[in-house]
Amino acid sequence: MTPTPAPHSTVPGTADLDNPLYYLENFETVVRWVRQHHSDLLTTEETGNIDNLLALKKPARALLARMVMRSGELFRVEKLSYSELGEPVADAAQALARNGWIDDTPNIHLTDLFRLFTLAELRPALADRISAAGLPPGAAKRLLRDTLVPMHPDPALVNQWLPSFSTTVVRLNHMPLFDRLRLMFFGNLRQTWSDFVLVELGHQQYEQVPLSSESRAFDERNHVDCYLVMHHCRERLDQDEPPETVWQDVPAASDNPWLESRRGRLLFELGKLAERSGNQELALVAYAQSGHREARLRQLRLLERLKRYREAWQLATSAGHQPGAGAEGRGLERILSRLAKKLSEPAPLHATRPAITAFTLELENPAGYSVEWVTMERLSKPETPVAYVENTLINGLFGLLCWRALFAPVPGAFFHPFHTGPVDLYREDFVTRRQALFDECLDTLATDEYKREIRNTWRQKQGLASPFVVWPVLSQEVLDLALECIPASHLELMFRRLLDNLREHRSGFPDLIRFQPDHAEPGQRYEMIEVKGPGDRLQDHQTRWLEFCVDQGIPVSVCYVRWKEAGE
Repeated sequence: MTPTPAPHSTVPGTADLDNPLYYLENFETVVRWVRQHHSDLLTTEETGNIDNLLALKKPARALLARMVMRSGELFRVEKLSYSELGEPVADAAQALARNGWIDDTPNIHLTDLFRLFTLAELRPALADRISAAGLPPGAAKRLLRDTLVPMHPDPALVNQWLPSFSTTVVRLNHMPLFDRLRLMFFGNLRQTWSDFVLVELGHQQYEQVPLSSESRAFDERNHVDCYLVMHHCRERLDQDEPPETVWQDVPAASDNPWLESRRGRLLFELGKLAERSGNQELALVAYAQSGHREARLRQLRLLERLKRYREAWQLATSAGHQPGAGAEGRGLERILSRLAKKLSEPAPLHATRPAITAFTLELENPAGYSVEWVTMERLSKPETPVAYVENTLINGLFGLLCWRALFAPVPGAFFHPFHTGPVDLYREDFVTRRQALFDECLDTLATDEYKREIRNTWRQKQGLASPFVVWPVLSQEVLDLALECIPASHLELMFRRLLDNLREHRSGFPDLIRFQPDHAEPGQRYEMIEVKGPGDRLQDHQTRWLEFCVDQGIPVSVCYVRWKEAGE
């Protein structure tokens, strides 16, 4: 790909890796983009800091970029070696210190000292403290740290911890600003500065959707603030901070559906941790406030364990009356059946479900391959080849046929060049915002035009990141067999079910597909097969797909595998 776009382009580009300061160019691409397109969401202090940064000499800017991209905020200057700066690291560090970007006399905790220095460096410097703690001079680093840190909890200057050791430790300032800039550029904190490098190395390529000045992740500063608070809450949970203390800082409900979805996931995780630690009441409150698709079932199961059956019955009954129960529908049915017995309530009526064809195979597996792979090898014949595709084939065909709908430049869907798919993919209005485009794509299924469209997209978009296409699995052989054997009417049924609920319905497809190109009946030239090994059972989302296929006349079955014992 071309490293840098034409001057008139509004799309930020990646630096040429032949440039020793490629990382600085990429770093400043983010900084300048946010400064230009998000200035209304930045404070006067933040824009002033950005302008100060961009006014620094290149060596200082490059060193700052290096430190921002590394882990942590504390660095030993003598350990930093970047010859491409064009001047000594110490000189660039002094420039950063003069301009407030680093603190060259930070107070640090003993924990940081153990992270920054080797055991050989620490033993002589901490000899008196080691002796006072009653530890042998040759004690291991972990023992030293676990013993000394609680005894010396207060931070101090480095030369107070290591009075006879020549070193310079600096702390990076303004890291929250850099996190904010990265968030406002990428729309998440999952992507990092290295995404630029991955693109340039060819490890990942992205569809280039036209961007405009309105293409950005956030329109309100308080939404950025809310995201950052939730991100830090999740980090604190991951660092084993008690859910009770994190709960106090969880933001209130938002009118922004995307942020509310993230808040729902945070509350769901907080609820699970609270439940695990024995704080059932906090767990119930967190589940009740979470919109996560699994939260209500967790809440109901916890109420059951607490023997609050009537409360659980009322909640489950209310949920069962709501339309589109989706993934939680089967779980609600099981809970209501159990509660009905406990409360002497009438057993709930369940819809009649179709019978799913099943068969059993006894197989040997001396090499220890996966049950799906062994089953595929057993069932596959030259005239009826079998492919292990699981969720990749139907999703992939859908992604290829509907590529232009999925990557349409809808406002708010794309705001930088490194999206694997539209950011609103799982929002309730995703399909309706593109309804005409999806209709056009699915209309091609009425003729053989869809085959040409899918094949052209497969060739033209090969290797580009997609939320539905897994390129290594969707080989030309599998693609050709699928287009030859799966009727367009079956594809349309499955594609429309996908569009009903992309988040839930994109998983649960059977593991294998057996092609039978010479079958006399067009609707029987393939069969999707779910494989279950010993002790495994169908999950709810798998059962729903299987039952849908049976209802619609789409050939599916379940293969239960039993391993042959040695000598059988």
